[in-house]
Amino acid sequence: MIRVCPLSALPPGEALRVDVEPPIAVFHTEGGEIFALDDTCTHQDASLADGWLEGCEIECPLHASKFDLRTGKVDAPPAKLPVRTHTVRIDDDHIWVELSQAEPNLPPGVTFGPNS
Repeated sequence: MIRVCPLSALPPGEALRVDVEPPIAVFHTEGGEIFALDDTCTHQDASLADGWLEGCEIECPLHASKFDLRTGKVDAPPAKLPVRTHTVRIDDDHIWVELSQAEPNLPPGVTFGPNS
């Protein structure tokens, strides 16, 4: 589990990029829900934490692909592959993320880890 930040440090409607490999983005919706998913759009190398959050969707700032924060599924092209989601837990008023063991869907040419 990764300790991200105190819940109060991530206001509703905001996102935070967490520098792990590959990076993740943690979102606090206006409705008070917390979600975590891979930060890199599956279409091209763009940070989803820099995108536009509306409800339970994040819109990529580069080409406007939209992803469902609950499932990671693509809601609007040009992206075709979903982003990987991660389990979020709030404990002692801190946001914790358990990273998924599934392989990430990274855009062409983007790699992370010892071989990058």
